[in-house]
Amino acid sequence: MIRAKEVRIIDENKEQLGIKSLDEALSLAGERDLDLVEIAPQAVPPVCRIMDYGKFLYELHKKEHEAKKHQKQIQVKEIKFRPKISIHDYTFKVRHVQRFLKDGNKVKITVMLRGREKAKPELADQIFERVFEDTKDLGFQDGAVRRQPWAVSTLLSPTKAGGKDAKTKDAQRSQKAVQDNGKKEDRSQ
Repeated sequence: MIRAKEVRIIDENKEQLGIKSLDEALSLAGERDLDLVEIAPQAVPPVCRIMDYGKFLYELHKKEHEAKKHQKQIQVKEIKFRPKISIHDYTFKVRHVQRFLKDGNKVKITVMLRGREKAKPELADQIFERVFEDTKDLGFQDGAVRRQPWAVSTLLSPTKAGGKDAKTKDAQRSQKAVQDNGKKEDRSQ
C-alpha cells in the first residue's frame, strides 16, 4: 500500500535507520517478522515504522477507550410532577432536581395531566414557575415547553459545567462511602 520509492525507516525500538528504498524496507521488516507501517505519508520522504500492526491497532483502540473514560457523561434525568402535588412531595422532588443539576446532568421536568386537568395546561405552567424559581441558581430552562395531550414538559440545564466525571460518578454510592455516611449519622445523634 506504500507508494513512495524511498522511505525513512524507524525500527521497533524507535531508532532511525535512515532513508532506504521501499524494497529494502520491506525486506528488513520481513526479516524481523514484523510489518512496515506508513506513519507520516505527507513527509518527504514518507516515514515508515517497523512494528506489529495488530499490536499497533490494539494500542490505538486502547488509547481511544481511555480518552472516552475521562469524558464527562451528561445524562438526562426526568422528574414527574402532578398539578395537585403536596408540599412535601414537591420539596422532595425539587431536592432531587437540585442534586441532578449540581452533578452536571440535565433534568427533564414533566407535569402529568389527567382528566379535567388536560383542559387547564396553565396548572403545569405554575409548577414550572415554582421549579424554575427554586433552581434558578443551579440551572436554566433549555428549549421550549413541549405540550402533549397528557403532559407538559421542559428541560433544565446546569448553569456550570461542574459535576462528576465518568470515573467518580458512582463514588458516592460505594460501600465504603455508605458505611462512612452511617458512622457520621451515629456521631450526630
